[in-house]
Amino acid sequence: MDVDTQRRSRSRRRLVLAAPLLAISLTISLALLGQAQAGPRAAAATGGAAGGAAGLGALGVRGGDISFTPQLEAVGVTFKDHGVVAPVERILRQHGASYVRLRVWVNPPPGYSDEASALALGRRAAQAGEKILLDLHYSDFWADPGHQTIPAAWQGQDLTTLAATVQAYTRQVVADFAGQRTPVDLVQIGNEVTAGILWPLGQIYQADGQHWGDFATLLKAGIAGARAGNPRGHPLRIMLHIDRGGDNGGSRYFFDHVIAEGVPFDVIGESYYAMWHGSLAALSANLNDLATRYGKDIVVAETAYPWTLGNGDDLANFVTDASQLPDGAAYPPTTQGQAAYFEALRTILRQVPGGHGAGFIDWESEWIPGVGWEPGAGNPNDNLTMFDWQGNALPSLHAFRPPGAR
Repeated sequence: MDVDTQRRSRSRRRLVLAAPLLAISLTISLALLGQAQAGPRAAAATGGAAGGAAGLGALGVRGGDISFTPQLEAVGVTFKDHGVVAPVERILRQHGASYVRLRVWVNPPPGYSDEASALALGRRAAQAGEKILLDLHYSDFWADPGHQTIPAAWQGQDLTTLAATVQAYTRQVVADFAGQRTPVDLVQIGNEVTAGILWPLGQIYQADGQHWGDFATLLKAGIAGARAGNPRGHPLRIMLHIDRGGDNGGSRYFFDHVIAEGVPFDVIGESYYAMWHGSLAALSANLNDLATRYGKDIVVAETAYPWTLGNGDDLANFVTDASQLPDGAAYPPTTQGQAAYFEALRTILRQVPGGHGAGFIDWESEWIPGVGWEPGAGNPNDNLTMFDWQGNALPSLHAFRPPGAR
């Protein structure tokens, strides 16, 4: 296939879900009609936060995923705020960020986001005064609704053995963070697990039907491992993260099934990108319903918005035209439009019922040109950052300020 086709097929971002998930869209819609009241009862039966951890608080989570930072620094990229060079995690913190999100792949290509890289960034974040959201992909490379590949070293295991591997691996990674005195505060059991995890064993939608039980077995193993690796007395919260920010029906379908399987989790994570997931009004309606239905805190675990339609390298960007933005008239792809988008997002989260709008993570705030999404490739995200292509901080960083701050 040509280079562009290969990029689209292998990129972590998909404009649609995998074919099996699309094939059951009618099934989901019909099932929701019969399950309209199941969610609140199931949520009540599982209690509030698993493990008794207190809530995160409205807008308590504010920060960026900065996982590409070591690679960018290795090629000489620097970041500046009003002309002053500083580490990216400290610039985010100076603007009020309370969290950083760190990606971990099991055995990625050299230089990419492995555990050692995440541990080093975790130390830096803790020194800057930020908490840690750990994003475990359970894959050697990108995992998303269209790709959930079992790590090469775990291939060939049956479900029972794979669950034990997941539990042991998760326990070790969480314990390693604790061992360097940077315990994890929030952990994702998988990344955008809308269609399952660790395919094919944990794939939900298969030719012979839906496999929620096998998926739940692997989720429970990861959760048990995270809690076992967490130091006594430290409040660790468990997030399940899907990519249905503007899709209330799909979100309810997923979480109704997970709760019915008895999966103990604390936080709902949603990806929301305007170019793929609809308007801010759709996001708001979804978050409000989920908060009322399940009584759990919600984090927009990934979001981003363009500050330009220009391109900083040779690879086409995800957003190339203003027509891709449902609210583009109100929030144009400019530096001020980007800042206004994040202000609107803050308002939406603060209005979520019960104070459950726990916050947002900007996805790869610092991923300016210099490092590709895979070795030898370019960056399709370079106009969605919170820094320009010279590493200068953009006005949107003001959105990280604490609730109530002007």
